[in-house]
Formats: sequence, structure tokens, C-alpha cells
Amino acid sequence: MIIKGRPLSNLLFKLVTSLIGIILEARFNKIVIKPIEIKEGHSYLLMCNHFSFLDGAMALYLSKKVFATNDRLKTFQVMVLKGQMKKRKWLKYLGGFSVAPGSRSINESLAHAREVLSKPGNLLLLYPQGNLESMYVRKIVFQDGINQILPRVEGDCQIIWTSILIEYFESFKPSLHFSMLDCGTNSDFDFDTITNRVNAYHETAMKRQFRFTNEDEK
Repeated sequence: MIIKGRPLSNLLFKLVTSLIGIILEARFNKIVIKPIEIKEGHSYLLMCNHFSFLDGAMALYLSKKVFATNDRLKTFQVMVLKGQMKKRKWLKYLGGFSVAPGSRSINESLAHAREVLSKPGNLLLLYPQGNLESMYVRKIVFQDGINQILPRVEGDCQIIWTSILIEYFESFKPSLHFSMLDCGTNSDFDFDTITNRVNAYHETAMKRQFRFTNEDEK
């Protein structure tokens, strides 16, 4: 059975993201967002690379800065592995709902995700890798979840990828960079096309952001 939380209310969203903003802005030397144009009248599927326990906090920060303007954002929800939901029960109060790949409840989780994305202004956060990996992996391997969600979403949904990267260089504190990519909408969704675009973009983001030395292939 799916563990279904409650969407963040506007008041709680503002309180939580304000607190997260204070913490992150104190933690990092600088926070840089490379934004995209956000489409009006759409729901939003936000996908990010999954590399730390801070991922959710960083995605909430990004959501406040990019989506929660001009009353675009109505609700925020996030798909979380069921094992994590059981360990961290407070996640259901922050918009979390469970997914258990390979279980009988997977269809219920996917149906809930489609329901969320079928309403304009709703944002669904999803980590397509499924597991924690280094932020510097050269290939983002997408699980099949979005292929089961997006084709059956009713209405217009904007698909967004964000490469989140951290580096130190000269500062005692690290810098946090959000590089966003508009992947189109559910009406022109193609799984292979999106995975190829995301991988090309993620590699470009690493090369653009950091002092990158070309490595000889051996």
C-alpha cells in the first residue's frame, strides 16, 4: 500500500523554504541558478540528480526561487522510496508519497503521480536515477518511472531537468550551482530523447561550471 502524505500548504511551504534558505545560504559561499522559462498554466515535473541527503532541501530552495513566483506553484510533492518513508515518517508532512519498485503498490504510486501532474500549478519532484550516486557520474541512468507517468498525464506538464553541482575552489565554503534544462512537455515526450538530452546537458554543465581538463581516452 502506498504511503501518501499531504501536499505542502502555501503557508508551510513558505515557512519551510525560508528556513532552508537561511541554512543553505549560510552553508554555501554562493548559490547560482541558471534558470529557464517556466510555462504558465502547466504542471511541473522537476527531475534532479540524486547525490546526497540534502537533495530534497536543495530542490525545495530551487522551487521557491523559480516556481513560487507569480502564484505559479500550487502544491509541492515528491516521490520517495517506501523504505525511506518508513524510516523518516516526517517526509509525509513535506509532500512525500511512497514508491516501491517491483511491488504491487507501484501502480498506485504511478497513478498518484499522474494525478498530481494533471493539475496546473502542481509540482512533482522525482529523482529518475532511483538511487544515490556521485554528482559527477558521467551517465545518468533513468529508471522507467517517467515512461509510465507522462504519457497518461491529462493537461499540460512541463518537464524540467536540473543538474545540481557543488565545488570549492578558493573558498572555505563550497558553491552550489543549479543548471536547469527545459525538456519540453508531456505532449512531445519521448523517453530516449529526454535521457540523451539530459546526459549531454549534465556533461556540458560539468564542463561549463568547473575548471575542466580534457582527459585522454585510453
